[in-house]
Amino acid sequence: MALDLLLIGLAVTLFPLPIMAFVLVVAAPRGVRKGLAFILAWLACLVVVMAIVVFLTGGEPPPPRSPPSIAALVATLVIGVGLIVYSERRRRRPRRTATAPAGTSLSSRMDDATGWSAAALAVLLQPWGMVGAAAATVVQADLSHSVSYLTLVAFCLLATSSLLAMELYMVFAPEKAQLALTHLREWLERHKDPATVITCLLLGLWLVGRSLYQLAG
Repeated sequence: MALDLLLIGLAVTLFPLPIMAFVLVVAAPRGVRKGLAFILAWLACLVVVMAIVVFLTGGEPPPPRSPPSIAALVATLVIGVGLIVYSERRRRRPRRTATAPAGTSLSSRMDDATGWSAAALAVLLQPWGMVGAAAATVVQADLSHSVSYLTLVAFCLLATSSLLAMELYMVFAPEKAQLALTHLREWLERHKDPATVITCLLLGLWLVGRSLYQLAG
């Protein structure tokens, strides 16, 4: 479970679309406060999903080959296949020629946005397919061991780490952070499709392979 959650957390934190949106959030007026609202809402989604799964399982993994265990593996398999299909569709999608600077519309909206708007944006941009894969993995968590608690905390922090790093950068070195994050957003605008394809494809292949192996075992 630990390796699966850490890989999923890494994919979540590297997913390009939320990073691009967060850069616009922290670059707006009162961006640090808006960024904090974004992070708190993002983290709250992860914690709530994990808490719901733990509540339903009682913190005890279902017996192997039991209906709940098989259902969790099938859900993981379906999500993995979905990520692979999405990556392929994204790869085949024709590139659009931008007629305006990328992010201009969203950037202007962020200037007038409130902290609640930033929080809502975090919820909307959460990669829910990946979070769903994490939830299916947490079904196997055995909370009678402290290692499982640490793994869940590590997942939530890892999945939020890129946002936390940018937020802290803006707090302690705002001028340098503005320049660096602007360059990051411009780079992601040019490379977001390949980055999205690679992230979804690799995670999807891992989830499909792991779930098929355990279903056949």
